[in-house]
Amino acid sequence: MEMRSEKDISGCSLAGFISESGERISGDVIISSIAVMHERGNGLGGGFAAYGIYPDYRDYYALHLICDDDKSREQAERFIENNFYIECKEPIPTRNVPSITDPPILMRYFIKPMVESGKEDDFVMHAAMKINAEIDGVYVISSGKNMGAFKAVGYPEDVGVFFRLEEYEGYTWIAHGRFPTNTPGWWGGAHPFTILDWAVVHNGEISSYGINKRYLEMFGYRCTLLTDTEVMAYLFDLLLRRHRLPVEIVAKALASPFWEDIERMPPGKRELMMAVRSVYGSALVNGPFAILLGYRDGLIGLNDRIKLRPLVAARKGDMLYIASEEAAIREITNPADVWMPKAGEPVIGRLKGEIQ
Repeated sequence: MEMRSEKDISGCSLAGFISESGERISGDVIISSIAVMHERGNGLGGGFAAYGIYPDYRDYYALHLICDDDKSREQAERFIENNFYIECKEPIPTRNVPSITDPPILMRYFIKPMVESGKEDDFVMHAAMKINAEIDGVYVISSGKNMGAFKAVGYPEDVGVFFRLEEYEGYTWIAHGRFPTNTPGWWGGAHPFTILDWAVVHNGEISSYGINKRYLEMFGYRCTLLTDTEVMAYLFDLLLRRHRLPVEIVAKALASPFWEDIERMPPGKRELMMAVRSVYGSALVNGPFAILLGYRDGLIGLNDRIKLRPLVAARKGDMLYIASEEAAIREITNPADVWMPKAGEPVIGRLKGEIQ
């Protein structure tokens, strides 16, 4: 009798888009896109990140928190009050959805850190990690400016309705439908994973998690959310924000060409890639993956270096769309140009206009 594996090796769904002109678009559009790929998930996680959604608080860090109970929320609030100026605090608006059960306390705080100018980002980064690691029952799910993450245990289309995303408008949206295989399905473990303005949604597995985690810990990062994807967000923060590397170089560090391919590169490019692999060898992400990275200035799609997970991209006017399946793009637009990005080659959309 023939035996076959029942494990879904290509599950999870990704969808995202950016208006490079800065036009803000309603959240119901991204819900429609991710809903097309319903069968790629199993209801154990769905989530979204959006940019440009808090124009009235654009100069404040927006801290989104998941709290198990009032005691943990109060403990987190004491920490926030001792380290930040709070402009506004409020529950994150939600509505009842039958499939979203036992929701935790969901809070957001618009804050400025009590620290000298120029050190705000590092202060917020370390504060978010301290809350996650040291305050039981509280998790920071986003901490950037004029952006926010919304995630839960459920199918993504239900999560979007639960968080009333049709009431928000953003110039960049990313979404994820989860099919967990090696890590638990829980509210904090749903995608996206964020730090500051960086938000990552991921399809696949990161077999280099242990090496990546130890490398990040050398720079003060703390991985506490019980999933391999968490390291991806921190790697982008380290390489793009702190090391100030170009996006194209960061992509080559995370999804590096094989040594035999580097040796065949022309002079100049060969030496550059040898240096990237030598310096950032511990940042190399092994295993099958497709990711979308949202950040303040753009959107990036990236596959692993042998493309073991699907990713499709399309353009129409000033819009860039990226998803696991072409159907998710065609559900919300009729693109002029559709293509499948090559392994390890980033697809990049950049904000070029003022946010409208």
